[in-house]
Amino acid sequence: MHKSIINLISVKKELEIKSKNQNVKIIAVSKTFPINELLPLIEYGHEHFGENKVQEAIIKWSDLKAKKENIKLHLIGKLQSNKVKQAVKTFDYIHSVDNIKLANKIALEQKRINRCLKLFIQINIGNEKQKNGIMPEALNNFYNKCVNQLKLDIVGLMCLPPQTGKVKKYFNEMLELKNSVGLKELSMGMSSDYIEAIEFGASFIRIGSKIFGNRD
Repeated sequence: MHKSIINLISVKKELEIKSKNQNVKIIAVSKTFPINELLPLIEYGHEHFGENKVQEAIIKWSDLKAKKENIKLHLIGKLQSNKVKQAVKTFDYIHSVDNIKLANKIALEQKRINRCLKLFIQINIGNEKQKNGIMPEALNNFYNKCVNQLKLDIVGLMCLPPQTGKVKKYFNEMLELKNSVGLKELSMGMSSDYIEAIEFGASFIRIGSKIFGNRD
C-alpha cells in the first residue's frame, strides 16, 4: 500500500477517536506534488484535494477531473481577480474569498458559464497585516452582500491563524463567528494543528505533509 494511503488512513483513525463530528472532510493538499504522487490516493477513492495556484491546478487536474467526476478540487490559496475566469471553471470550492471586488467577479463568471461553486469567506482572525481576509467585525456586512446581492453560495468561513501557539483561542473565535452568521462549515486546521481545529468545529481540514511527506 502506498505511503500516502497509509498516512491518510492514520489521519482518519485519529479523527474517529478525537472528533465528535464524523463528517470532517480531509482536503489532501497536493500543491507542488506531481500527479504520480496523487494517483494512489485518487485510485483509493479519496475525493477532496487542495491546490493554491490556479495555473498549477489546471495543468495537473483538467484531464483527471474529466475522467474522475467524484474529485472535488479546492482552491486554498489567494485568488487574484485576473484568475477568476480560470478558477471558476477549474475548482469546486474556493476557500479564500476576501474582498467584494473578488466576490463580484466570481458571481459574474459563475453566471456567465452557469456554474455554482461552494465558497468560504477568509477571515483575518489574528488581524495580521501580511495576511488576507475579512476582519471579524466586517463579516456580517460582507456576508450579507455576498449572499443577498451577489447570490453566492457561501458555505462557511476559513482562517490561517497566527503561529503564536494560541491556536485554540483563534479557532474558538472562528466557531463563534460561524455561528453568528448561521453558517455550516469551517475550513481550518493543517498538519500541525488539525486536532485542535476539530475541537472547535472544523469540518474541512487541510492536510499536506502529514499525508504526502515534506515538500522539496
